[in-house]
Amino acid sequence: MTAISKSTVIRIKALGLHWRGSRLLAFEVYDREGHLKGVRPLGGSVEFGETAKAAVVREFKEEIDTDVYVIGGPIVLENVFVHEGQPRHEILFIFDLVFPQGAFEAQDRIRFQEDDGTVMEASWYDLRELDVEGGPKLYPNGLKSRLIER
Repeated sequence: MTAISKSTVIRIKALGLHWRGSRLLAFEVYDREGHLKGVRPLGGSVEFGETAKAAVVREFKEEIDTDVYVIGGPIVLENVFVHEGQPRHEILFIFDLVFPQGAFEAQDRIRFQEDDGTVMEASWYDLRELDVEGGPKLYPNGLKSRLIER
């Protein structure tokens, strides 16, 4: 039997774009030394038999305990990259979505916990401040240019 590692599997993910004006909700991605290297919209893996649209709704419910309503998309991106020295490959379905009226309205940051117990923080980031020198990257690579094209 051949072992399958994460680096030999193409992962299918569904991400959600929630906006406050020009500011995009994204969680913070840190390097091994604890420095902020980038941000990524919330979402996660599509499970077998699940549509990408259903997956993004489920992921937001699991991550930040809110219902979301998909209003557009998807943008489809293919992302081939190296993470912690391992090659990775993913196909992403990225949807515009909205929260129920009043949800997180008074919050600038949202703390949530991943399935493995990791505590994460998300905030709204101005798209103009991402992928510029001195600022955090927007992951997945290529997303900012696709958002600007719309």
